[in-house]
Amino acid sequence: MVKLKTAALIPARYASTRLPAKLIQDLGGKSVIQQTYLSAIDTGLFDRVVVATDHELIANQIKALGGEVFLSQGLHESGSDRIAEAAQDIDTAIVINIQGDEPFLDRDTLERLIRAFDDPNVKVASVMYQISKDVAHNPNAVKVVLDENDDALYFSRSLIPFDRDGKHDQFYWKHIGIYAYRKEILMAFTTWPKSKLEQIEMLEQLRILERGIKIRMISTKHQAIAIDTAEDLELARKLWK
Repeated sequence: MVKLKTAALIPARYASTRLPAKLIQDLGGKSVIQQTYLSAIDTGLFDRVVVATDHELIANQIKALGGEVFLSQGLHESGSDRIAEAAQDIDTAIVINIQGDEPFLDRDTLERLIRAFDDPNVKVASVMYQISKDVAHNPNAVKVVLDENDDALYFSRSLIPFDRDGKHDQFYWKHIGIYAYRKEILMAFTTWPKSKLEQIEMLEQLRILERGIKIRMISTKHQAIAIDTAEDLELARKLWK
């Protein structure tokens, strides 16, 4: 089977609310964004790895590693919009959106995410891992339910599925925000208006489902750490050691 060209794009917005300038904070002697970039390179899975940023400081840190940078020209509401602008002139079939604040990448998970596109019917793919009911009650943990082909039926901040009678030994899938797209779908997705369910749940992946496009879900046991707070950063520093 012919290997599809695959590019990893890392959206890297400088501003952050809960942890100011989090992407340039130190993590093991380099910044968070530098470690994320190097982790993506180290997987050996990608034909190109590009950091898409709105700030010269982040750009200079990646350039110092010999890395490729795209400086955003417009204001972007989401990471998907930022990487779509960067992807326009990249010769690739598949685009992987890797979060700039998640430096602990798992090669096996990413490889299986890419392999999902061996199925020509797959247009978008993403990642999930199993969580307990206690964790699932948290609305910040986005849940996903699946059909028999492991395609997403729905994503929600609410508890889904809801065990009405309480008779089932139910577990839950938590969505991890690593997305893979066929390039043409990414480019189209970012031109569509926000959908009704997306605005209600504040989950942009619902825009894709409401357009009738399936999202193939890949399960993993790797629990990515997103660095959003000072506490997250301290935990990441301990784990990095």
